[in-house]
Amino acid sequence: MIRMNLLLFNVIILIYLLITLYLGYRGWKGTKDTEGYLVAGRKAHPYIMAMSYGATFISTSAIVGFGGNAGLFGMGLLWLTFFNIFVGIFIAFVFYGKRTRRMGHNLNAMTFPELLGRRFDSKFIQYFSGLVIFLGMPLYASVVLIGAARFMETTLAIDFDVALLIYSVIIAAYVVWGGLRGVMYTDAFQGTIMFIGMAFLLLMTYSHLGGIAISHQSLTDMAHLVPGNLAQMGHKGWTEMPISGSSWWWTLVSTIVLGVGIGVLAMPQLAVRFMTVKSGRELNRGVLIGGIFILFMTGVAFTVGALSNVFFLQTQGDIAIKVAGGNADSIIPVYINAAMPEWFVYIFMLTLLAAAMSTSSSQFHTQGSAIGRDVYETISQKRGGSSIMVTRAGIILAMVIAVTLGYVLPDNIIARGTAIFFGLCASAFLPMYTTALYWKRATKAGAIAGLLTGTFVTVLWYLFIHKAEAVPLGISKMLLGRDLLVADMPWPVVDPIMVALPLAALVTVVVSLITKRMDRGHLEDCFRGLK
Repeated sequence: MIRMNLLLFNVIILIYLLITLYLGYRGWKGTKDTEGYLVAGRKAHPYIMAMSYGATFISTSAIVGFGGNAGLFGMGLLWLTFFNIFVGIFIAFVFYGKRTRRMGHNLNAMTFPELLGRRFDSKFIQYFSGLVIFLGMPLYASVVLIGAARFMETTLAIDFDVALLIYSVIIAAYVVWGGLRGVMYTDAFQGTIMFIGMAFLLLMTYSHLGGIAISHQSLTDMAHLVPGNLAQMGHKGWTEMPISGSSWWWTLVSTIVLGVGIGVLAMPQLAVRFMTVKSGRELNRGVLIGGIFILFMTGVAFTVGALSNVFFLQTQGDIAIKVAGGNADSIIPVYINAAMPEWFVYIFMLTLLAAAMSTSSSQFHTQGSAIGRDVYETISQKRGGSSIMVTRAGIILAMVIAVTLGYVLPDNIIARGTAIFFGLCASAFLPMYTTALYWKRATKAGAIAGLLTGTFVTVLWYLFIHKAEAVPLGISKMLLGRDLLVADMPWPVVDPIMVALPLAALVTVVVSLITKRMDRGHLEDCFRGLK
């Protein structure tokens, strides 16, 4: 562990926090009503929107969790970078962003569930979607906090539980009061810090290992060091994809690459960003900014994570996962502390602090909005001040749940927890969201049927079939007397998204075709200004 100058470090952190709190204050000063609190008054600058989108997307989960998984899986994780750019930026902004912004304006929607509920004229869709978000997102929020706390634990020798609490209190200070405007201002600032920190990390890693060509060749030459148990699961080396159809391949492709890469399209905290700008031109300007940011952030995290194996072999004679004590979530923190000079640890601590705060703030704001706007308002029909108070109470409750989960969740959970929530959102929301924007024949009944199918198939798959979750939870064992409902390969390692998403899409289409069309006047209101 690096001996840090704690006085200097505290001064740096204090300056960072003062700037963050000031930006949160700016957001609070500019928030006059519900529209300002939930969608930043629909007047966000394209740079602010794009950086907020990117900083919300890229969290400690991406840097620490998925970076650590790259140390375990290798360069195959770069396929996720491709999906993040192609799907998460290009398709999201061009094919979903513009229509979401326009339809959101047409329907005066201020949250993702509200957009879906108003498009299909269904209060059930709005509050059920809000409940899915509020109940499902704490897992994702907790692993983001865990990522930052793990680095603080490794670097400063601070107790993990204390570190977790510190992060949560800091985030609460500006999320509760500043609303989405405050969140987006701080996101843009934090995203800029993240970019600088990751640029330094990449340059210093290649410098340590002798340059790009030498370091990557060294990683290729390590294939014979793959542990026997991983080789049996399909691991062929850190610069090759796993054996096609193996359990390792299914985990990498279905859970990590497809689960996260496709799931990003239906992330409620990301989709709402599209409704914060005043025109489609701002979205176009945001594509380049967001694309470069996410390409760089994920590409660096996955590359450095894989190359950490070379560094540890040269310095400690072993591969990364063994040096990290078998916990992939610790690979990046251990690597930073072992390989980087003291001054860089300060920079990277700020990078992770920014990554955790930018994503967590958006997560908590989204969960609060889900309870306040989508559940409370929809059911009680009360709006205005009471709704914002409920939203703020929901944010505090979401934080408490996330922190509690952070204390009890097991090791190696960061990437998996992220993939679970992304996959759930894709299966539950994406068919309904896509048809809402593009298919006038989609009906309320079809949307509800798809929403319920995607949600419950995903949940049941995790409880009874997907081995990584079903066995530890033990619900299948308790109810059926067996660990898994289906034990034949490859089903125990096939991610729920591979089954739930196509099934939800099929149900949405079929039920829509056999049920009554929606009112023509309502559809004209929804699609006004859309071709």
